[in-house]
Amino acid sequence: MEIGFLTAPFRQEGLEKVLSFAAENGFPRVEILSVPGAGHLVPEEVLSDGGQKLKELFSQKKVYPSSYACYANVADADPVRRELTRRHLKNLILAAEATGVEVVCTIAGLPLAGKSKMEMIEEELAPYFQELTSFASQHRVKIALENWFATNIQHLEHWKRLFQLVPAANFGLNFDPSHLVHQGIDYLAAVEEFADRIFHTHAKDCDINEALLRRIGNKENDWWRYVIPGRGVIAWGQYISRLRRAGYNGVLSIEHEDGSVGREEGFLLGKKYLAQFI
Repeated sequence: MEIGFLTAPFRQEGLEKVLSFAAENGFPRVEILSVPGAGHLVPEEVLSDGGQKLKELFSQKKVYPSSYACYANVADADPVRRELTRRHLKNLILAAEATGVEVVCTIAGLPLAGKSKMEMIEEELAPYFQELTSFASQHRVKIALENWFATNIQHLEHWKRLFQLVPAANFGLNFDPSHLVHQGIDYLAAVEEFADRIFHTHAKDCDINEALLRRIGNKENDWWRYVIPGRGVIAWGQYISRLRRAGYNGVLSIEHEDGSVGREEGFLLGKKYLAQFI
């Protein structure tokens, strides 16, 4: 396995600076954020020269993408924004093909008013992802959904139903255990159940304040927060072992959402901690 990171916290910096930080600090891979109007990659610019300039930059820095990531709402209630996101995602798939990147990460959209998440999966998402995975397959790209709990794939029954309706071999997960643990979902068992769907992983931990949880209950907020790996409750040795047994030998992409530690420091702390297990 290799340790990388999601470039989102560097959103005000250029990609070259991000890659320089990665190279100087021993990160061989980065998950490159690209959303409409923001991020570190504009698909249309990549496609304008067949990805040549970008590939040269990766080669120069000796840092390569683990994936491209479009974490934008593909089920937006506003049809203009929805179409913009979906068009961006298709162009990102083309950019991935042009630059030899195998995985494009995204999310399963947010629920629309008046619809349950299961209804969203069955009525809105299944037709969309059937078409998108077919398009991606033609371009030799895999689609990996981050299982952010706020989206339409909150828990394992949602995952199961979506994969039943969209069984394409190139449709899977950007598996993030932190979104399961604070819900009380067994993230280790989920690795085993969805082993063949894990195309990418986020390395993000979750700190749970047990005393506050027992005082205010799980219907309130603030008793859990996302932290750098090693600063929460996730058993990273076990998790990585389960990933290996499931056949995953890819990148652990640190997603830095820990407000208690700085940007660069957080990435370096996460890398040092994870390195002992790989």
